[in-house]
Amino acid sequence: MNKLFVTALALALGTNAAWAEDTVKLAVGQRGNWDTSVSEIGQRVGIFKKQGLNLEMVYTRGAGETQQAVISGSVNIGIAAGVMGVIGAYAKGAPIRVISAETTGAKDLYWFVKADSPIKSLKDTDGKTLAYSTNGSSTHGVVKAFMKQYDLKAQPTATGSPSANLTAVMSGQIDVGWAAPPFGLDQLDKKEIRILATGNDANVFKGQTVRLNIANSEYLKTNKDVVARYMKGYRETVECMYKDEKCLNAYAEWLGIPLAKAKRTRDDFFPPEAVSPDKIVGLDTIVKDAVEFKYTSSELTKEQLSDLIQIPPH
Repeated sequence: MNKLFVTALALALGTNAAWAEDTVKLAVGQRGNWDTSVSEIGQRVGIFKKQGLNLEMVYTRGAGETQQAVISGSVNIGIAAGVMGVIGAYAKGAPIRVISAETTGAKDLYWFVKADSPIKSLKDTDGKTLAYSTNGSSTHGVVKAFMKQYDLKAQPTATGSPSANLTAVMSGQIDVGWAAPPFGLDQLDKKEIRILATGNDANVFKGQTVRLNIANSEYLKTNKDVVARYMKGYRETVECMYKDEKCLNAYAEWLGIPLAKAKRTRDDFFPPEAVSPDKIVGLDTIVKDAVEFKYTSSELTKEQLSDLIQIPPH
């Protein structure tokens, strides 16, 4: 084959590949949490580019805002939507579909007070503010579970991001805040704050999938190939985050934190199975809990679950 022709063909293919790159708009809950950073890390190390994708990300204060952005169609995909909130919205006819699990188990979420607070346990929170991020989020679900499980008389309060919670607790604006690593690790090490409970102390969430990745249903219907490529890149990035230092380095550099803190966040709070995207754990129980916690009036049927959950195959 003529060398000039081969060169021209290669240039043409390169031009077409660049022209064909698809932009995907994402709403991502809680900037900087390890589990919510998959898309950012994958974009930074070039994994999504290999799939012909350019990700445009906006960060929200929590799953409630993320879910609303997907429902409205202002973004295509939402990252880390609370499982109960998703089920409740779908039951009301919201145009959302589940494209993967996001986090299973709630070990990463923790509720804390100032070190000198008189509050020693969740049972000491009568009349006190008990934080969660946004309505419909996984932290909202955990707080609802705490209220029921421990018969609390606390005041559940939407307080936004982990960084906002740290400021609010330290300044005395709220009594019990919530956070997730790497946020709060420095304050814990300095003994400026104390952990009262983790998400796994809510029995209904321990070992179950607590957050999901979702897509606008119309977008999914007309862009199945794009979503499939996104999930291919997502899976590759998750694997890289545990097996390749370049992804851990990208996370640390993005947040401007020491590599040791990034590694501690991953290894102490997020075992690989916690962020595995392909299996929603505890679904039979989740649909029952959605009724108990008044997210839905009745359990979703198998047909409804089949319609809601549309995880692209490998």
